[in-house]
Amino acid sequence: MKVDGGLPTDLREVPARIRELEDAGFAAAMTAETAHDPFFPLLLAAEHSERIELMTSIAVAFARTPMNLANVGHDLNAYSQGRLILGLGSQIRPHITKRFSMPWSHPARRMREFILAMRAIWSNWYEGERLRFQGEFYSHTLMTPMFTPTNTDHGSPRVFLAAVGPLMTEVAGEVADGLIVHPFTTRSYMRDTTLPAIERGLAAAGRDRSDFEIAYPGFIVSGQDEKTFEETKRAVKKQISFYGSTPAYRPVLESEGWGDLQLELNRMSKQGQWDEMGLLITDEMLDAFAVVGEPGDLARGVLDRYGEVVDRMSPNLRFLDEATQRDVIASLSAN
Repeated sequence: MKVDGGLPTDLREVPARIRELEDAGFAAAMTAETAHDPFFPLLLAAEHSERIELMTSIAVAFARTPMNLANVGHDLNAYSQGRLILGLGSQIRPHITKRFSMPWSHPARRMREFILAMRAIWSNWYEGERLRFQGEFYSHTLMTPMFTPTNTDHGSPRVFLAAVGPLMTEVAGEVADGLIVHPFTTRSYMRDTTLPAIERGLAAAGRDRSDFEIAYPGFIVSGQDEKTFEETKRAVKKQISFYGSTPAYRPVLESEGWGDLQLELNRMSKQGQWDEMGLLITDEMLDAFAVVGEPGDLARGVLDRYGEVVDRMSPNLRFLDEATQRDVIASLSAN
């Protein structure tokens, strides 16, 4: 199992952090599109590292166009000598329409076409195929030598897709190189919903599971003292409640028999009761979403729960000391 770690959003901290991640044995360094651009840290990370993969987890696809991301993906992959994983996500309608002022409709169909459009652009750049992509949502039919990259030795980046629901997960299996499983996922939901959807997508494209990676952030609750353990527990419960307030994620709660909780969390979120929401997450719910245990038991807990289905994880281990982090990473990477 590969283990991935996070990069800071403060660009001044990136050079030191990427060296730490590479020295510690992490497989990839990741950024997320929250309050900052997800690509700038990866440019610095590429400059100050040699082997570690560089991954967006995630960049918001629908805030951009296929041509825009084809260019950014190409430049970062070329500069890092083939180490980029372009992790994409759809976000939800209010953010796309109200925050980014971009169109929203049929997200699974649109995402499938988005990725195929990027691949058509890259095929033009790397293989000389004529650019003639015309779809329901995107059309790309013009490319001249002035706008065609020439540093094409490393080809296109791998594309991972974040998904929760079965339709988007099928799209990942069909047109992406990997799936980024949402952290708001239980083991039973992954078994009953996520994995069958991946298989349907792979089958539609005539692909094999060996050609596809499943990445999962995963919640971890631990600590080297009681105070840290309790702080981590409260933080994870709060994060679970935040995700649980989203209507689109209700099926995950329903799969565990907790569907009514979503309505209450959503109501509280609209009233700004973010701290109080976490109190509704019971220890039973926490155990369904997170690996909970002593530091020395974490690696075995992760492998017992996800070892047979997940190819890479990005657990938050920063509440552990450096030596314990290295032990967990080594134990996971050896399996």
